[in-house]
Amino acid sequence: MAPSAIVPEEITTTPADPQVLSLRKVLTSEAEPLARRFRALFSLKHLASLSPPTSQTLSAIDAIAAAFNSPSALLKHELAYCLGQSRNAASVPYLRHVLEDKAEDAMCRHEAAEALGALGDQGNLDLLRELRDDGREVDVVRETCEIAVERIEWEHGVKRAGEKLKKSDFASIDPAPPLPQVSQTASIAELQKTLLDTSLPLFQRYRAMFALRDLSSPPDLPTAVPAIQALARGFGDPSALFRHEIAFVFGQLSHPASIPSLVETLSNTEEASMVRHEAAEALGSLGDEDGVEDILKKFLDDPEQVVRDSVIVALDMAEFEKNGEVEYAIVPEVGKPIKT
Repeated sequence: MAPSAIVPEEITTTPADPQVLSLRKVLTSEAEPLARRFRALFSLKHLASLSPPTSQTLSAIDAIAAAFNSPSALLKHELAYCLGQSRNAASVPYLRHVLEDKAEDAMCRHEAAEALGALGDQGNLDLLRELRDDGREVDVVRETCEIAVERIEWEHGVKRAGEKLKKSDFASIDPAPPLPQVSQTASIAELQKTLLDTSLPLFQRYRAMFALRDLSSPPDLPTAVPAIQALARGFGDPSALFRHEIAFVFGQLSHPASIPSLVETLSNTEEASMVRHEAAEALGSLGDEDGVEDILKKFLDDPEQVVRDSVIVALDMAEFEKNGEVEYAIVPEVGKPIKT
């Protein structure tokens, strides 16, 4: 697919300080190893997401978006995710440009739509509804737009105030909030039933998914393993988008109980590449578990480019986990350039 050159008139480049410029140089260089570019990206994501914003925030957002010219679908989809997590409206024009580019990889467009949902700007509803209702649109984009519309409507709706949500261990802005607690005793069976019911709206099923995630953390909760087993049944869903989100949640949880289903998903060459890639990265977050690195290495020569690239990043993540590093990022000292 042709890369999305970011040129909308409403976007203006902000001057970057030396730290941001150094990170941008790594992120946008095709000569840099992919894993190193990912670490630079997550460093920029931190700066882009600072609250309140600092003098580095807008230039960090610009730096992230500059890498949309890359031919790597894996990298570009991660750029969109990071912009969606920025909580900053300056990310919106970049994301809209990617979403509207029909020549762009569907995985990237899906992530741009999800990111717009995460940002919660009602000004994006018309675009998201248009693509949601377009029968010619690819399923993964159409379904993501459906969820993004409902997320924005939920965020700005009156029902939100009356919902009692369990405090999550995760700081991410998720595609859907967890289902509200209706009692002190959560029923995994009920949540699983909602999760797997394809007659229900995707947004409601996603809410069950994230409720099950939150019942799986911390990992020593008595509900953790049963909730993970319930989530794993979602890998049988007809929607590739849904299956990929299950793998993403397992990556967040990094619970050993998810390893068998992740390995099975990654090993299934008939599975959609966006699902397999997410399974690979989830296994990377479990890299300190015995045998995980060896499993990942088997897929370094996978026929699918996005899977091969994901395995490279996953192995770097596994090394990070084994080394006990504090943050998966490149964090240069202020005022000092990154060594290249």
